[in-house]
Amino acid sequence: MKFFSPDCERVQIVDGQVNVPAIIDELTGTLSNEEPFYVMDIGDIVRKHQNWIEKMPRVVPHYAVKCNDAEVVCSTLAALGASFDCASKGEISKILGLGVAPERIIFANPMKPSSHLRYANANNVKTMTFDSDTELHKIRKLCPDAKLVLRIRCEAEKAQCPLGKKFGCDPVEEAPRLIKIVRSLDMDLVGISFHVGSGCADFPVYYKAISYARDLFDYAATLGYELNLLDIGGGFPGDVGTSIDEVAMIVNSALDKFFPDKSVRVISEPGRYYVASAFTLITCVQSKRVCLNAKTGTIDRMMYYLNDGVYASFNSILYDHQHPQPKLIGQQGGKVYDSTIWGPTCDALDQLIETIRMPELQIDDWVVFENMGAYTIPVASPFNGFPLPKIYCYISKDTWEMLNNMYPLEEENFCFPSGTEIAVCA
Repeated sequence: MKFFSPDCERVQIVDGQVNVPAIIDELTGTLSNEEPFYVMDIGDIVRKHQNWIEKMPRVVPHYAVKCNDAEVVCSTLAALGASFDCASKGEISKILGLGVAPERIIFANPMKPSSHLRYANANNVKTMTFDSDTELHKIRKLCPDAKLVLRIRCEAEKAQCPLGKKFGCDPVEEAPRLIKIVRSLDMDLVGISFHVGSGCADFPVYYKAISYARDLFDYAATLGYELNLLDIGGGFPGDVGTSIDEVAMIVNSALDKFFPDKSVRVISEPGRYYVASAFTLITCVQSKRVCLNAKTGTIDRMMYYLNDGVYASFNSILYDHQHPQPKLIGQQGGKVYDSTIWGPTCDALDQLIETIRMPELQIDDWVVFENMGAYTIPVASPFNGFPLPKIYCYISKDTWEMLNNMYPLEEENFCFPSGTEIAVCA
């Protein structure tokens, strides 16, 4: 199996567990502080997958590629046997290029460009979502044998990124009408899907959404359909210190009540759950400004300018409503000041943190940000000519052996403990 892209020449294999803080200490002692970089723990993704299977055994995860499309991520999940949620021709092509069967892909974009539909059809990616009659007629024209999944709207009251304004039909008023249209067109309706919102903090909404899906399964049966697919979407937490225990309990309870028949296939579209905590970003203070009180001459505020910002990794502040929390490397101490943290570009929008109390930092001090794997890398750009962070990938020997036994890997993509190379993914 092709495990990583040509830009990712080696993954460092280490004895014992991957110790991210120790790796950061080593790299910051040897690398130039000119450019930011990520440390990725592949084992974190593996543990998340094992945890998912343990907590929600009926729910087959289809990783949301848009969340982090780094090939090391997608290849790891492909080796683990996960399936994929793709939203475009480009994402479908990337996943098929890893050797994943088209049956393991759901084209989960309710509004698909015609050329992307043609590509999906030509490559036998047939399972796809829709939420309007216009999209339905387009699918009938370009992919008449599609396996249709109707996306309904049932949105969480609290979510980082609400999606209901853009996608999903009303489960009571619109959905039955659309099912009738599918029947009149003699197309293959196979299931119901929903997405409660990315970064959901209102877990009981899953129970409500699954109950709506049950009603629509029953309604479709009156029109001669035997639906067999339920897609419960995404919204699952993935930061360090979070857990899916509560949402798993709610989902499992709802499935037992509304879908006790195990012949109904249940899938999901987790994104941040898998990758958020697997990536740690290391930045450096490249400039500094001391703001003095004009009357007293005392320090009012410190301003620090890092070598990564909202046009690169911290785009998640704008697009994913993240609130990054810095961790310092070193022995900074003493008096703390109101501080503002900026990115490196010439745009005043490039602000990471408006106000935070911190001890004084110096030029070349390193600043670490955890939970940087979700909705960061795919959206980053080299605006103003600043380079994007490299990714240093690590995996424990035990985890590598497990993956290799499941799906033979090309050893030239890895650097073993006896090697001296530093592993870099560009």
